Amino acid sequence: MAKNENTPAHGGKKKLTEAQEFEIMKLVLDKFLWLGFGIMAAGLLMILFQVDNIFKGFMFMIVGAIVLVLFMMLLIREYEIMK
Repeated sequence: MAKNENTPAHGGKKKLTEAQEFEIMKLVLDKFLWLGFGIMAAGLLMILFQVDNIFKGFMFMIVGAIVLVLFMMLLIREYEIMK
């Protein structure tokens, strides 16, 4: 029986090259970025259109900022940023 070329012979996880790993990481982290900015935009819209809900709008903006900080920490932990 022929082995599937996507599964490794030793039965463990498939090893990815650095380029493949980076491409997958970009796809995942891009979603965090959109999520953080989306939450912040929702908070801004609450502040602008629902004047009685300013505190709730600021809370949404703070939560969005926290998501973006987590995104930044994940990037720094995973990849060494070169200057």
